Amino acid sequence: MINFLKDIFTYVILIFNDKTVVKADVNAGGEMKDKIKKILELKKEKGAAILAHYYVNDEVQEIADYVGDSYYLSEIAQRLDEKVIVMCGVFFMGESVKILNPEKTVLVPDENVDCPMAHMADIDKVKEVREKYEDVAVVCYVNSTAELKAASDICVTSANALKIVKKLPNKNIYFIPDEHLGRYVASQIPKKNFIFNNGCCYVHAAVTKEDVEKIKEKHPNTEILVHPECRKEIADMGDYVGSTSGILKYAEKSQKEEFMICTEVGIMYELKKNNPNKKFYSPAKEMICSNMKKIDLDKIIKVLETNEPQVHLDSKFIESANKSLEKMLELAK
Repeated sequence: MINFLKDIFTYVILIFNDKTVVKADVNAGGEMKDKIKKILELKKEKGAAILAHYYVNDEVQEIADYVGDSYYLSEIAQRLDEKVIVMCGVFFMGESVKILNPEKTVLVPDENVDCPMAHMADIDKVKEVREKYEDVAVVCYVNSTAELKAASDICVTSANALKIVKKLPNKNIYFIPDEHLGRYVASQIPKKNFIFNNGCCYVHAAVTKEDVEKIKEKHPNTEILVHPECRKEIADMGDYVGSTSGILKYAEKSQKEEFMICTEVGIMYELKKNNPNKKFYSPAKEMICSNMKKIDLDKIIKVLETNEPQVHLDSKFIESANKSLEKMLELAK
């Protein structure tokens, strides 16, 4: 797919706040050319911006105005002048954009593109923990529903979780919904008492120690780059542990030529584009978010034509959840 895309696209690279903004050339050929041209026309007509997560399909990243991880997309959403935003990612990402921009129209190419982990925490459990620990801070990974965000004190992403939790005055931290990211943060801040939730990303949790060892045996000079949603035993093996954007930056700066990438395979598009002379390996075939991969150019065309599906949120959720997201953006500066 990547080689195919290279044949039919030319790239115009713009730098925006150290992030890559990719514009597709309408001179591409065939059926793909027609789809790209249609998207560009509809974007102009609707005054829309397209945001995409690193884990969506290559061709979707290619036509997006802004590509990034959860934190970057949350942050950039507030800066855009466009009144219509197409969020190419799982549904909670569309919710986050709507919470931060309630006056804008937020479209999602497929409202059924969901994240199982986003639902892996319980509001009743949050209430129970608050009753048990007087000074507890409920820290909610941004990979969660609007309901969970509204019930939390602050949101975090994998890129800023450690920085933010260090700044919190609370000794007790209830980290939801991802247990593995919570445990990684806890390992870096031993003075705080963490309460963990039984939740995980099935893609990252699928990586095993044996998977990593097998690649390392075959490619002994490989550096292991790990997303903190992976299990602790995988993080412990990593030469670098960090967010999607952190992995991208590390691979670009490293003098090494081979890397094992312990996160969703969608990141390979950006890695190979930015580092054409380096080699990247995935430790497991299972590192594919099947939900993210459901988004395609046809769905983007349809959502721009029909203005549906839109993200609609109750005003009380927006007000409550906005506090936790705004606090994240404030402390992450």
